[in-house]
Amino acid sequence: MMTMIRSKIARLAALASTACLATPALAESGWGQLNMTEGVTAISRRIYGLHMEIFEICVAIAVVVFGVMIWSMVKFRKSKGAVADTTLVHSTRVEVIWTAIPVVILVVMAVPAARTLVAIENTTGTKMSIKITGFQWGWQYEYLDGGVTFISRLDRKSDAARELMSGIDPTTVDHYLLNVDHPLVVPAGVKVRLLITGADVIHSWWMPAFGVKKDAIPGFINEAWFDVDPDKTGIYRGQCAELCGRDHGFMPIVVDVRSKADFDAWLKQEAAEQKQATAPAAAPATASTVTPGTPAAQ
Repeated sequence: MMTMIRSKIARLAALASTACLATPALAESGWGQLNMTEGVTAISRRIYGLHMEIFEICVAIAVVVFGVMIWSMVKFRKSKGAVADTTLVHSTRVEVIWTAIPVVILVVMAVPAARTLVAIENTTGTKMSIKITGFQWGWQYEYLDGGVTFISRLDRKSDAARELMSGIDPTTVDHYLLNVDHPLVVPAGVKVRLLITGADVIHSWWMPAFGVKKDAIPGFINEAWFDVDPDKTGIYRGQCAELCGRDHGFMPIVVDVRSKADFDAWLKQEAAEQKQATAPAAAPATASTVTPGTPAAQ
C-alpha cells in the first residue's frame, strides 16, 4: 500500500515538474498565455505587480496548508497504528493562533491592494481629457480640449462577415470582430484622463493592455486614466465587458497610440475637417437680394 502511495506521489510530482517546464514555451506560443499581461502603462504594471504579489502569498499558503495535510495523512494513517486523540476538544491558544495568523496575512495583503486602488483612482496631473459614451452598439469619443468628436463602430468587413448566410469566411477578415471604423487616437507618454458614461444601458470600456476597465453607466461619470510608455506606440484592442444587449459582442475598442508629434498633427487635421464639415455654406447672391436703384439693378 505504501509503495502504491509513493508511486502516485512520484507521478504527480513528475507531472507538475513537466507543466512548470512547459509553461514558458506555452506562453510564447500564443495560445498558452496562462497569466495576465503586464500591459504598456504604469498603472497596468502596478496592477500586474499586485496580482503577482497576492498570487505568491496564496501559493505559499497553499503549500503550507496542503503540505501539512498530506504529511498528516501519510504520517498518522491507520495502517501505521495511529489512534485518534479524542481528549483534545478545545484549546484557546490554538484558536488565538489560527485567528491571528489569517488577520496578519489579510493586513499584509490589504496594504499594497489599498495603495494600488488609490493609484487607479488618482487622475491628478493629466494632460488631456477624453469623454467616452457607450451606446448600443458603439462608442462616442469627444476630445474635450481639442474640439474633436466622432463615433466608433465595428468595421464594415467584420459587420458583413458576421451576418447570417453572408457567405464570407470570418477567418479571411483581419482582426474579425476586433476592428473598428474609427479608432481612438491618443499620444504616447501623456497621462490621459477618461470620463466614461453611457447613453442607454450599462456598458464597460475595457482595454487590457492599459489596465483600464470602467463601467459606462447612464447618468453617471466614471473616471479612469492611463499613460502609455513613450516607446509603446501601436494598435491596442479591447471590448465592451458588460452584457449590454443583442449586439454586445460586436462593439470592440481599438486605440491607436501615436507619438506626441503625430498625435498633434492628427488632432489638428481632424479638428479642421470637422469644423469645415459643420460650417454653414455661404448663401449665393440672387436677384431678390439686390436693392432696387443700385448700380447692379440698373
